[in-house]
Amino acid sequence: MGTVGIGFDWVRYLGSMALVLLLLAGLMLLLRRFKAQQREQHVGNQLHLLETINVGPRQKISLLRVGSNQVLIGIAPGQFTALGHWADSQATRETDFVS
Repeated sequence: MGTVGIGFDWVRYLGSMALVLLLLAGLMLLLRRFKAQQREQHVGNQLHLLETINVGPRQKISLLRVGSNQVLIGIAPGQFTALGHWADSQATRETDFVS
């Protein structure tokens, strides 16, 4: 009689594990769909984050594209500092190609 209880516990365990995995898969699909909708809404924006690197526990350096310019900024808690800016080489290449 003890073996029937053990078998039932394994079935319950596997059923619970399958339910958790199905819920995780469904949540991942919903998040993917939500992220795709966000991208579609931001197609015409002028501000794009190109790259970010961490230089310390709470400091980052980020490269942004603002219109046809690139801006390098330093980010620390409560502070943003412009480190440099220049014309976006990709934007100038695209305009040269069109003309």
